[in-house]
Amino acid sequence: MEVRRTLRWGVSLGLLLPVVFGVTTLGAEQSAVPIEVTFTKDIAPILQRSCQNCHRPDGVAPMPLITYEDVRPWARAIKQRTGIGPHAGVMPPWYVEKNIGIQKYKDDPSLSEVELAKIAKWADSGAPRGNPADMPPLRVFDSLGAWNIGTPDVIVRTKDIVVKANTPDWWGEIESVDIGLDEDRYVAALQIKEVNDLDNTGGSGRATVGGHYVFHHMIWSTRVQTADQDPDPAGADEGNTSWPVHEVGRNADFFDPRAGRLLSAGSRLVSNSVHLHSNGRDTRAHLEIGFKLHPKGYKPELRRASRGLGNGVDIDIKPMEANQQLHAYTVLQDHTKITTFEPHLHAPGARMCLEAIWGFNIQTLTCAGYDHNWVRGYAYDDDHAPILPKGTILHIIGYMDNSPANKNIPDPRNWQGSGNRSVANMFIDLGQGVALTDQQFLEEMAKRREKLRLTKNDVVIGCPLCLSAPPPAAPTANTGGSQP
Repeated sequence: MEVRRTLRWGVSLGLLLPVVFGVTTLGAEQSAVPIEVTFTKDIAPILQRSCQNCHRPDGVAPMPLITYEDVRPWARAIKQRTGIGPHAGVMPPWYVEKNIGIQKYKDDPSLSEVELAKIAKWADSGAPRGNPADMPPLRVFDSLGAWNIGTPDVIVRTKDIVVKANTPDWWGEIESVDIGLDEDRYVAALQIKEVNDLDNTGGSGRATVGGHYVFHHMIWSTRVQTADQDPDPAGADEGNTSWPVHEVGRNADFFDPRAGRLLSAGSRLVSNSVHLHSNGRDTRAHLEIGFKLHPKGYKPELRRASRGLGNGVDIDIKPMEANQQLHAYTVLQDHTKITTFEPHLHAPGARMCLEAIWGFNIQTLTCAGYDHNWVRGYAYDDDHAPILPKGTILHIIGYMDNSPANKNIPDPRNWQGSGNRSVANMFIDLGQGVALTDQQFLEEMAKRREKLRLTKNDVVIGCPLCLSAPPPAAPTANTGGSQP
C-alpha cells in the first residue's frame, strides 16, 4: 500500500526511512535469512517464480536454470547479476527503484531484499544442494509459442524480412498487412512476438541490442485503407487506431477493462516506424501480433487518454559524460488514471523518473532504470494506479550516461542529439492511461479511499485529491466517455 505520512513540503518520509533507519531495516532482512541456505529449499522457488520463464530449455535466455546441475556452475554469476540494483544488466530485467514512488505493479518478477540475501549467502557458502525432499516439483511450461494474454482471437503476421549478419541499423516502413476483420471489435489485450530462424542453443553472434532478435521496435497503427494506399497519410484514414509501441523485451499490454481499444472492420496493420538491427548472423524474421477481443456487443465506458510526454527535438547529450539530465513536461487536459509507465530512451539512457505536480505538491510516481537491450513497461496495480486531476503537470527526468562505463554506447566520444537510430536518442514516456469525467474521477477516488482504508493523516502517492474530494454525486444519465 503506497500510503505514507508526509512532511509539509511534500517529501515522503518513505524516502527517508531507508537512510535514517538503514541499520534497523538491514538487520530485519538479515534475520529473515536462514542459517543454512540450500538450492532445493531456498533458491529453486525463487528461480521458478522469477527466472525460468526465460531461463528454460529452448527459452530466450542463454542457459536453463531448472535443475541443481543447471544452476550450480552459475551460482556466482547469479549473485552478481541479481545484486547489481535496478539498472541495466540486472536479472530479472525489472528496473523499478524500490525506495521511491509507487511499489505495486502487475506481473512484477523482481526479488525482495530477503531473496537477494538468500542468493548471496547461497553462492558465498559454496552453493549447497540441500535435501532433495525439499525440492519443489519442476514447473510444467507452456510451449514456447504460448501467449501471455491467452490464446488470441486474432493473430496478424507481418511479411518476412531478412537482416544480414553485419548490416547497419535500418529504420523505415514495412509492408502493411490485412487484419482480416469483417466487423468492428474492441481489444482487451495485445501481445507482439518476434519469430525468427535463430538457434538459441548455439552462439549468440556478436553482442547487440536484444541478442536473439532483429526488431528493436515498431511504432504502428491499424487503419481502414486499401492495400495500394499511401501507408502513412498523416492519420487521415477513417478507423485509425494507434497501439502501444513494440520494443524488444516488452511485455504484453492489458487495457483497462472499461476502455477497450477499437479494431475496425477492414483495417490493415500499418507501420509508422520500424527499427531493425543486425545480430551477427543472417536472420529471417517477422512479427506476430495477437489480439484478445472483448465479447461482441462490448462498448467502452472510458476513453483513452493521450499524454504526449517526451522530447524528440532538442536533445543535447555531451560526449564522455555520465549523469546528464533531460526534462519534459505536459499538462493533463482531462482527469486521468495512469495505467502504465514506459520509459523509452536509446543507448545512453540509464534511468527515468515520472513526477506529478499539483499545486505545491510534487510527488515522484516511479523511477526506473533503463536498458536499451531489454525494454520494459510497468503496469500499475489497479488499486495503486495514479488518479490525477486535470491541470496536473507531468514531468519526466531522463538520466543519460554517454561515458565509457556505458557498454551500450558505440563511441562515447560522440555528441548525441535526437534521432531514430540507436546512436541517436529519444526521450519519451510511452505509458498509457484513461480519461475520466468529473463523475468518474470522484468515483475512482472514493473506491481508492474505501479499498485502502485511508485516514485523514494519509497521503496516497499518485492521488493528490483522494482525501479532499467530495463524495460522488448521484449518477447522471451519461457519465461515460466515448472511444475515439
